[in-house]
Amino acid sequence: MTATKEDSFIGKFLVMKGAVRELWIIFGTKIMTILAYSVVNSTLILWLSSDLGFGDKSAGFVVATWSTALTIFTVMVGSLVDAVGIRKSLLAGFGLAAAARFVMAFCAIRWIALPFGLFPLALGEALQTPVMVAAVKRFTSTRQRSIAFSIYYAMMNIGFAVAGWTFDKVRHGLGEYGQYNVPLLGFHISTYQTIILLGALFTLPNLVLTWFALRGGVEVTEEGVQIKPETPRYPDKSFLQAFLLASRDAFRDWLRIFSNLWTQPTFYRFLAFFGLVVFVKLILYHMYYTFPKFAIRELGEGAPFGQLFGTLNAVIVVVMAPVIGALTQRFTAYKAVVIGTLITALSVFLMVVPPARFQGLAGGHFGQAIAWWLDLAGPVRPLYVSIVLFTILYSIGESFYSPRLYEYPAAIAPKGQEGSYLALSMLPYFVAKFFVGSMSGFLLDAFCPATGPRHPQMMWIIIGGMALIAPIGLVLARSYIQVHEAGRDN
Repeated sequence: MTATKEDSFIGKFLVMKGAVRELWIIFGTKIMTILAYSVVNSTLILWLSSDLGFGDKSAGFVVATWSTALTIFTVMVGSLVDAVGIRKSLLAGFGLAAAARFVMAFCAIRWIALPFGLFPLALGEALQTPVMVAAVKRFTSTRQRSIAFSIYYAMMNIGFAVAGWTFDKVRHGLGEYGQYNVPLLGFHISTYQTIILLGALFTLPNLVLTWFALRGGVEVTEEGVQIKPETPRYPDKSFLQAFLLASRDAFRDWLRIFSNLWTQPTFYRFLAFFGLVVFVKLILYHMYYTFPKFAIRELGEGAPFGQLFGTLNAVIVVVMAPVIGALTQRFTAYKAVVIGTLITALSVFLMVVPPARFQGLAGGHFGQAIAWWLDLAGPVRPLYVSIVLFTILYSIGESFYSPRLYEYPAAIAPKGQEGSYLALSMLPYFVAKFFVGSMSGFLLDAFCPATGPRHPQMMWIIIGGMALIAPIGLVLARSYIQVHEAGRDN
């Protein structure tokens, strides 16, 4: 049978021809959203310790609380789009995030920077990603949706890649603990505050673009583009009141659905699946909250570790995810997740190998490539090779399991309850984010302190050992958790 124009590789992209401008605005703002989020998130643990004076343990606890609040807010805003509309939700999110980052950038006083900067930022971030996902769905037809979400995923990874490069360039230019003279204002801010300031500035184009170019009430249907006046669910209420009322209604609905789910045997299988997968997701949180201090203490101030993980990981995933997805189409989501989590967990143990074992690679062409990429002067330290090899293997594993992670709730959920199961897949991450944030400080204090003897390999053994619980648990519990997936090979 001859492939139709739409079935061809080029044809799959041509369905985007004629897409509404709002969809392209979402793609553009997604890059800037992730860029701002990633540079600030990579800096948080360093900013808390260097600028606000928190120790390893207390900084970890603050980040743990913030990350948990971010996850809770993300679930809460699910119904906000219906309550106030996409445009107003995004304007509120971009505006709040920008204002919070400005507070964090210009104020190093704990009782101001935390309640008026860091924690409002959690709500500002939560008002962006879920709303943008809803916007992609609303601004596409059925034929466009699949490729639109693929482009959206690519834009996200472009943001991560640029963020890693930006994070390193600022630290290299100002010094790890340097200062930036703010023009016209006549005072200095630290290197980490400067990075956070950039996060605020990266958010401003999104605010301007959404305000002037994104129309309210746009919806793409199979019949064409419709523009209807947005009718808020609570027309006589302010944005804040509407948000609180929407959150209250969402919480009531969630309680009702959640109570009903406990009567379904499949829900326990679902919880077991995500409860195990979360152990491998701990690695990513450690790369945000444990890795930065480890890298500075082991590689030295100004080491370009942002590109080592953030940029390299994003580039590999963008390239490998569609390739691996095409090669494993016949695999069940469960099998792909088992393979991916195993590869990802094993990647951590490359950080356990004594770096001296990689001296040969560091002194050869591989080391020269790293030196050229990161603009390193002098001999390449073998720890750079360890981190690069870890990141490559980690990214391959992520390319196996991450795209399929959201496919499994749809397979396991009863018909008509896929949305509830997908939303509740976030539950294990509440615990994970708080756990990693708190744990990171203890691990650093015990095995990689700022002063004194260090045993970082033991820290990575603990992290890798916990990550291995995911693939081992999935294999051992396979007969209980796995469900049949139509058209796939078990």
